[in-house]
Amino acid sequence: MAKDCSFDVVSEFDKQELVNAIDQTKRDIQTRFDLKDSNSLVELDGEKSITITTNDTMKLKNIVDILQSKMVKRNLSIKILDAQNVENALGGNVKQLFNLKKGLNQELAKKITAEIKNSKLKVQSSIQGEQIRVTGKSKDDLQEVIKLLKSKEDEFGLPLQFVNYR
Repeated sequence: MAKDCSFDVVSEFDKQELVNAIDQTKRDIQTRFDLKDSNSLVELDGEKSITITTNDTMKLKNIVDILQSKMVKRNLSIKILDAQNVENALGGNVKQLFNLKKGLNQELAKKITAEIKNSKLKVQSSIQGEQIRVTGKSKDDLQEVIKLLKSKEDEFGLPLQFVNYR
C-alpha cells in the first residue's frame, strides 16, 4: 500500500448533461405559450459558450431561468455560466452569450493552494496544469481539505470536484 494518499481538485462539467439540458430547454420553448412564436434560439458552441437569441429581454430572462432549472435538475452547477452583457441582434432581437467556465486558471489555483496551506493541515498541494494535486499521509487530513474547499466554494466562483482519491 502506498504511504501517501492523494486526490485532485478540478473544475469540470459533463458536456453530455449540458447538451441534454439545452435540448430540454429548446423543447420547453416550443411548448410554452409565451415563448412558442418568439423565434428563440439556444445554441451551444462546443465546450466554450451558449448563445440565447430571442425577441425581448423578458423572454430572454425566462429562457435563462428555464436553462438554469434544467441544468440544476441534471446536477450541473450554474456557476459554470459566465453571463455576458445583453446585446441587440438583427431584426430587433436581443442576444446574450454565456461563456462556460472549465478548468482552474493559475490565479484561482494559487488562491486554492494558499487556502490549503493556511489550514495548517499536514498536506502538500501542487498545481498541475488546470488541476491541483493534494497529497498527505492521513486520509483524515485529506477529507478535512475537501470539507474546507467545499465550504469556500462560493468564494472561488467555480464548482469544484475531487477526483482520483487514493
